[in-house]
Amino acid sequence: MPRTGRPRGFDRDAALQQAMHQFWQDGYESTSLTQLKSCMGEISAPSFYAAFGSKEQLFSEVIELYISTHGQVMSSLQDHTLEPRDAIERALRQTAAMQTDKRHPAGCLIVLSTSLYPPKSAALQAALLAKRARTRAGLLACVKRAIDHGTLPRSVDAHVLSTLFDTFLQGITVMAREGTSLRRLEAAIVQLFSVWDNLAAGV
Repeated sequence: MPRTGRPRGFDRDAALQQAMHQFWQDGYESTSLTQLKSCMGEISAPSFYAAFGSKEQLFSEVIELYISTHGQVMSSLQDHTLEPRDAIERALRQTAAMQTDKRHPAGCLIVLSTSLYPPKSAALQAALLAKRARTRAGLLACVKRAIDHGTLPRSVDAHVLSTLFDTFLQGITVMAREGTSLRRLEAAIVQLFSVWDNLAAGV
């Protein structure tokens, strides 16, 4: 009788990591079950379903893994011990460094999955958009905090300024995918913050 259990030595955490890289590189819809089974150690279909339930459930786990690891580059947006400008700049710099890191696929898995390679599943789309919304809310909160603290003038439109930074964040993914260097992205971040500094000069 053929074996249908997990292969000997099956490492679920390692398999999940490999699946994350596969989805990150090719997107949810373009990643086949065959590719997943292969990158996860040539596991059988029964082993796959026993371990992860379905491709959609696996992707949901992948997103949570990404947020808890690579996605932590955005955590400074929720750190109120940092000055708002510093919180946003740290998030941008850490994001640029992570997205150009050669040890994994380039770009941001969340941005790629919401913009370039969106899944057809409404549930997955909603979950991904919620992650993006949290980033936008964090940027907006930082700008509003700067206005409330008097480091930016009341005349600043918080939504417009936070959208500027959010647009740049999403653009990092495209640039990283095209091979733009971290050095160039960091130089662009310096130029971007001249907008903040010019606004702050009007206080």
